[in-house]
Amino acid sequence: MAKVSFLGLGVMGYPMAGHLAAAGHDVTVYNRTAAKAEKWAAQHGGKAAPTPKAAAEGQDFVMCCVGNDDDLRAVVLGDDGAFAGMASGTVFVDHTTASAQVARELQAAGKAAGIGFVDAPVSGGQAGAENGQLGIMCGGEQADYDRAEPVMQVYAKACRLLGGPGAGQLTKMVNQICIAGLVQGLSEGVDFAQKAGLDAEAVFDVITKGAAGSWQMENRHKTMLADEFEFGFAVDWMRKDLGICLDEAKRNGARLPVTALVDQFYGEVQDMGGGRWDTSSLLRRLKR
Repeated sequence: MAKVSFLGLGVMGYPMAGHLAAAGHDVTVYNRTAAKAEKWAAQHGGKAAPTPKAAAEGQDFVMCCVGNDDDLRAVVLGDDGAFAGMASGTVFVDHTTASAQVARELQAAGKAAGIGFVDAPVSGGQAGAENGQLGIMCGGEQADYDRAEPVMQVYAKACRLLGGPGAGQLTKMVNQICIAGLVQGLSEGVDFAQKAGLDAEAVFDVITKGAAGSWQMENRHKTMLADEFEFGFAVDWMRKDLGICLDEAKRNGARLPVTALVDQFYGEVQDMGGGRWDTSSLLRRLKR
């Protein structure tokens, strides 16, 4: 078993760190709100540290899941950052959904200090984190991935190295681009079925088994039909992710017309007060 620290105990990080402790790893946690770290330590029997540096000292691996590029730099770099406490030969694994640019930046900074860095954003949402069933998309050097992969498997349904530094983040962008179009299509389908006077529950019970079926349809159509959105992956987070996708597309020349349009639609949902609603709340925009 390894000595592992986990930085960031949000809706994803809290259960992910819990899986590490349950698997027998020696886990130390850090959270910007210290009370949450203390709560986790009391619940799971690990330790809480006052700074990312203190959490990282003496650890074999440092795992991280925070909000965005700036949050990531804040917990990694500087006098109190994780890199300041990590020894040569250790590995930092970042589960944040961030830019490929920051992944490459931190991988280079880590390499200069003898620290491995794997960008490893996840997919599967809060339920996937709680059930240990996340898809993990990784970028980095093979040797660093090979060392970290057994630790990540504790909360993974699938885990794969997809290329060099930044490849994990680029793959997560593909994931979010695909989801954006799927959720908009599903919203239009639900709205159409209801306005056509169909038994929408029966409709989706049938079409989930055919070519239109998707994770979003299987897991969201019932709550959409019930007009329930106070859960799940927040619109605010999706807009952050789609902004990363659109910025990267400007750099690499990819055309994302549907993604850009759905991003605008999510902006309208935010204007409706739905920033914390699940992404399936695109349906409410159609019913205004």
